[in-house]
Amino acid sequence: MTGASGVGKGTIRHAAIPDLGEIHYSISATTRLRREGEVDGVDYHFLDRSAFRALLERDALLEHAEYVGDYYGTPAAPVDAALSAGHDVLLEIELEGARQVREKRPEAVMLFIAPPSVAELERRLRGRGTDGEAKIQRRLERARKELRAVREFDYLIVNDSLDAAVTAFKAVVRAERLRASRLGDEAEAALLRAT
Repeated sequence: MTGASGVGKGTIRHAAIPDLGEIHYSISATTRLRREGEVDGVDYHFLDRSAFRALLERDALLEHAEYVGDYYGTPAAPVDAALSAGHDVLLEIELEGARQVREKRPEAVMLFIAPPSVAELERRLRGRGTDGEAKIQRRLERARKELRAVREFDYLIVNDSLDAAVTAFKAVVRAERLRASRLGDEAEAALLRAT
């Protein structure tokens, strides 16, 4: 899941995941400061720059990116463990990271969450009250660039209504779970025995 800062990725995720059963949310690592109410190890793994660089040096990140002065990345080990256990894994990442995942894991399903307009995105960013003017402007400029990349993704959800966006997100996950190409050898054998 990718989309501009403030577009509602986390809100959609929180609303959708309880209805999706076995899905593992991958907690990203970041060097950005913790916002009020955020919990280390739940919302993000909050790291200083040297700890983040150590993960990079050990090649322990599935993807990583710099976003408006802070670093973000997905620790690979928990993702691989969840996939090996047969769980779907949800990454909530930036455009650069999504491109890295697409390259490393071409079977990944890429979903872009977009605002109904840049003006609405600006209203949401200002409404959060977490960033100064300079950072808001950097986020908006970055959002304009990200929106130009929407055709790189498999699915697009415009978050103009939270209920509709959550419904669309759940529909994508459920449809992807029904792809015949995802049928494992054991499931195929069970189908053949049933006929």
